[in-house]
Amino acid sequence: MKLKTGSFRRKLLIYFVFFTAVIFTVLWLLQTVFLQRFYNGMLIRSTVSTAEKIEAHSSDSDIGDYIDELSRENSILVFVTDKDGNVLYSSDEYKKMHRMHDDGEKPDMKPDEKPDDMLGQPPTDERRGQRMNEGDWHENYRELPMNFCGLFNKLESSEDGQAELRTDDMYICGRYIDYYGSDEQAVLCLGTTLNAVGSTVRILRVQLVWVTLLSVVIAFVLAWFMARNFSRPISQLTEKAHKLGENSGDVSYREGFCSELDELSETLDATSDKLRRSREFQNELLANVSHDLRTPLTMIKGYAEMIRDISREDEKQCAEDVAVIVDEADRLTALVNEILEYSELRMTDAEPVMSDVDLAETVRTVADNFSNLYSKDGFTFERDIAENVHIHGNASRLGRAVYNLMDNAVRHAGEDKWIGVVLRAEGGRAVIEVSDHGEGIAPEELERIWDKYYTKRQREGKGVSGLGLAIVRQTVTLHRGECSAESEAGKGSTFRIVLNMA
Repeated sequence: MKLKTGSFRRKLLIYFVFFTAVIFTVLWLLQTVFLQRFYNGMLIRSTVSTAEKIEAHSSDSDIGDYIDELSRENSILVFVTDKDGNVLYSSDEYKKMHRMHDDGEKPDMKPDEKPDDMLGQPPTDERRGQRMNEGDWHENYRELPMNFCGLFNKLESSEDGQAELRTDDMYICGRYIDYYGSDEQAVLCLGTTLNAVGSTVRILRVQLVWVTLLSVVIAFVLAWFMARNFSRPISQLTEKAHKLGENSGDVSYREGFCSELDELSETLDATSDKLRRSREFQNELLANVSHDLRTPLTMIKGYAEMIRDISREDEKQCAEDVAVIVDEADRLTALVNEILEYSELRMTDAEPVMSDVDLAETVRTVADNFSNLYSKDGFTFERDIAENVHIHGNASRLGRAVYNLMDNAVRHAGEDKWIGVVLRAEGGRAVIEVSDHGEGIAPEELERIWDKYYTKRQREGKGVSGLGLAIVRQTVTLHRGECSAESEAGKGSTFRIVLNMA
């Protein structure tokens, strides 16, 4: 698969390779260029720390053993001298002790036990670096190296009794201490070798070459597989986004790669479903409502032309034609209002604002309005409304649903023009029933009357758009309730809404 410029897979691959290059560049710098500096710095800190430890225990009787232990652990050369440069004690990493032995005995060395020619005299050039193997004494200590002499000069001129000396290959530090067995202050000198990692750096450089080559190859392979695995779900989501609202189910997406992409996939599914429902709604609106809109518009135009051409001179006929135009205009207005109301219920994303609703007050208000409007036409409204029936819902929409049921009952009332309105509490649920004594509904139509644009009765002149009961069902669904209808031909119908009480 060819990588597109700027694609997620290409960028992820580049970033991963760049990250690998940076890591190995830093590794090369640390292991080759800066290794010697780190090594020297650690040795210097270790030497200074050792000097502080020796100074803290310099008055102890076992100071010699302690110096040997620290010297061996830290690979440091240690000298304790008097102020004239005579060696009182020395130790290095290869020997546990540097003391004088006599016939297998190990007496502690004190200044007055040294040979007469070494007391009170600084080491001369001839004696420096040599061992005393003559006589009964066997020297197991080292004499002060020549490059330690410069430290003495710095130490004498120092104000805090401490000094250090650093050459190309060696670091030396010194300080005055109270040494066990000595009446005067002694000089503690510690030295360590620097720049001792040259061969190690060469070995590391060769090793790093092979490690780098192998790691780059492995990193490139890993980056390729990672980029492919990361980009696959994104490509699937991109394809799914291109097909939003379509009925095609060919795009597959495997969930579980990461929660963010899973949420994005769910969002795309929800958006696709909304777009599909919107398209279906538009198609239904064009297919089903176009006829209902055309009919009143045709009648309005026809009667208007009739008034213009024929009945304008006949007052009675003109009045009748105008009345038809007004009725059709009202019918058209009601149709448009119902379409807008149903569209709002179907297409809004937000949940309706819910609060505590006194359902008894809502039903009573709607019943009073219908009674005031239709009593003069001979309608009778019989009520049985229970008190204190409360639910959690939207009062405006519930009132509209009850209004639609009442309007439907009035339109299909029987010759006695009787309308029954009931509200009762039953098993923790609120039940609203609106009944009439009309012609009834055929059994095969009972399930269809709740469908949008079901206009058989409307075309018989007793409905508006076929959306009234669809609006009722949509409102009840939003309130997580149920709606149903019972009817018997020639005896009337009962429409029922059941809602959970608060």
